[in-house]
Amino acid sequence: MNANSQYDFSSLKGKTAVITGGAGILGKHFSDGLACCGAHVVIVDLNIEESEKLAGDLTRRYGQKCLAIPCDVSDPASVRSMADEVAGQFGDIHVLHNNAASKSSDLEAFFAPFEEYTLDQWREVTKVNLDGMFLVAQAVGRKMVEQSRGGSIIQTASIYGLMAPDSRIYEGSSSIMGIPINTPAVYSASKAAVIGLTKYLATYWADKNIRVNCIIPGGAESGQNDTFKEKYSNRVPLGRMAQPGEMVGALLYLASNASSYVTGQNIIVDGGLSAW
Repeated sequence: MNANSQYDFSSLKGKTAVITGGAGILGKHFSDGLACCGAHVVIVDLNIEESEKLAGDLTRRYGQKCLAIPCDVSDPASVRSMADEVAGQFGDIHVLHNNAASKSSDLEAFFAPFEEYTLDQWREVTKVNLDGMFLVAQAVGRKMVEQSRGGSIIQTASIYGLMAPDSRIYEGSSSIMGIPINTPAVYSASKAAVIGLTKYLATYWADKNIRVNCIIPGGAESGQNDTFKEKYSNRVPLGRMAQPGEMVGALLYLASNASSYVTGQNIIVDGGLSAW
């Protein structure tokens, strides 16, 4: 390892980084950050139209080969095919950002009170938020083990995997369809499970020099109404919600050699919310 590479993100230059949910609200910022630091970014997302557009834009702006691959992270065959395609196109996989998450195709069911929550709805969320994390970590981690060169896996959890949501901040807020919103128990439970999976894998693959860490974002602006943004901001020591791009620095740190002695950790990016 070049000593200087421990102090900046230049160690990502020429590396292959796979990011699931790479065309999403946070994902497109994560993808941009990795490409900006010189990585070949593989954008794995069900929205292939947006993914291909983003991959083309990153290639034009930064000069690295970037690729879009459609994948259903809840489908084992789709995940294995994705990992094989990445290895076939790029050879070694150096970084995995396990970032895909789902709410629901039925927002009314997703935001239903806990007492009325259905098992089908619970499973629809966990098949992506947890099963998908397991399947992608397994498939790409297997490639990293076979390569015998180590690697870095970063998994996206949520502040509500660490602490309970304050239901009072949702009062008077609704979705674009006019449905009252909240953070349902399935979201918190699935994100808490991601934190547990991260710690397990960090110790399991430590002897292979595969580091596994977790990014825990707080609330980021993504079209919420002013009522919600004001109430949320009042709960945060820094007094505001995050901009999506403010999560990227934590990812680049964990993906690069700057964090070469960091594994099994949760990097919380929440403006101080969890410090109260």
